[in-house]
Amino acid sequence: MAELYSSERNIKIIRKLRELLRDLPVFCSEFAVGVENTTTPLTRLNYIIDVKIFLHYLIDEKVLPLNSVKDITLDALDKLPVSVFESFLSYVTAYGDDDNIRTNTEYGKARKLSALRALFKFFYKREKLSRNAVALIDTPKIHTKNIIRLDIKEIEQILETAQNGEGLTSRQKSYHELTKVRDLAILTLFLGSGIRISELVGIDVQDIDIENREFVITRKGGNQDILPFGDEVMEALEAYLEIRRGIIPAEGHEEAFFLSMQRKRINVRTVENLVKKYAAIAAPLKKISPHKLRSTYGTMLYNKTGDIYIVADMLGHKDVNTTRKHYAEIEKDRKRYAAEVIKLKNTDPTADNED
Repeated sequence: MAELYSSERNIKIIRKLRELLRDLPVFCSEFAVGVENTTTPLTRLNYIIDVKIFLHYLIDEKVLPLNSVKDITLDALDKLPVSVFESFLSYVTAYGDDDNIRTNTEYGKARKLSALRALFKFFYKREKLSRNAVALIDTPKIHTKNIIRLDIKEIEQILETAQNGEGLTSRQKSYHELTKVRDLAILTLFLGSGIRISELVGIDVQDIDIENREFVITRKGGNQDILPFGDEVMEALEAYLEIRRGIIPAEGHEEAFFLSMQRKRINVRTVENLVKKYAAIAAPLKKISPHKLRSTYGTMLYNKTGDIYIVADMLGHKDVNTTRKHYAEIEKDRKRYAAEVIKLKNTDPTADNED
């Protein structure tokens, strides 16, 4: 089941988390363990990565007169003024040496602030910090981005390109003959269900039920969901399934549905690259990723149904406000249409008046 892939992925994340914690103060491990029941392994890893950046900032920028990150204590954090956290957010706009400059937009800054808020809130509640200075910092203003998505002609083009290889380089065409059925199934599934890339690569053979036109995925957080699919997705999956039955997978990858050319479970990077390859031909002016295919599906579904709750359910959003935020511009267009379609006066002189 897809649940097995998710479990294996979580084990790798936990191992990476433990490696990071070895070089950090003991309180970081206490924090990671303390929030384990309310967060996913990936969330905890991201928290610790961002906390690590903050702790190194305190040492590298000589905010604290210490020689090592491991020397930092909760008492030292408790004494930091609010201005230190504001300076940190400014620092991460662009930091590092000339050979390795790292940058953060408002999204990256907001994520780092979220990690520090979680850390300080955790120890403040346990009375190991006397104050929660991070709570006084305003979240960086997030500028809303227009949804980048494919239009109907571009959707047709990307699927046709995956099917016939037109527009690919000679080198790409040599591989295309071996992967075109798989690639078409992947693109069709993305566009016909709106699933995340992590959900797609985790699909196992037994998760696909062609007869009932539905499949199982493991959502963010580990919950399983059963999604239906339509005729076009069914045809693409059936075609690939026929080929998949004839492939002997590499050891340890027997259950995986989508396989790489090495007969192993296809990975995220490979899927990202194949989407990029076909999208560059179908929509050269747009930077299309698997997530943009998800946005394309969400937009089409919302335009067809007008029901934000259906869109939220199909996309696996726990909070409908998350969905509404992403599709706010479409809602504005629908409301604008609603405002204009109602006429209070009869402007057609030829229309008959009611008795």
